[in-house]
Amino acid sequence: MIRARSRAREVAMQLLVQYETNPQVKRLVITRFAHDRLSNDELEAFCLRLYDGTVRFLDELDRQLSSVSQNWRLNRMAVVDRNVLRLGLFEITRMPDLATPAPVVIDEMIELAKRFGSKDSPSFINGILDRFAKPAPLAAVPPTE
Repeated sequence: MIRARSRAREVAMQLLVQYETNPQVKRLVITRFAHDRLSNDELEAFCLRLYDGTVRFLDELDRQLSSVSQNWRLNRMAVVDRNVLRLGLFEITRMPDLATPAPVVIDEMIELAKRFGSKDSPSFINGILDRFAKPAPLAAVPPTE
């Protein structure tokens, strides 16, 4: 059985794939899609927050992903992989109030990749998102006198 938040992430990913192919879809259609698949106000709000936030920060997320995806230009990635990465990166970097640990988000994105991507998608998603989950190295502090 798929967990409730997992299902909301799945619907958000589906909406992102749809947005990429047709960004002119009316808001009513987007909200109805989420409602019909989730039928729970809290899950719908979570799904739409993921979707709206990812779309809002799409350019920034794409720049971040491009900076770490060695040998893979974003436009050459499979559409599912690209949108799973965007969704995962958004949740890891832009939703600290949820306090969902990055490894949990990555596991969720790997599961989406298993369900909707190619056989290589899960390891690809893991390799890219893992780079954002690790804390940045601390800068050297100059000695005090």
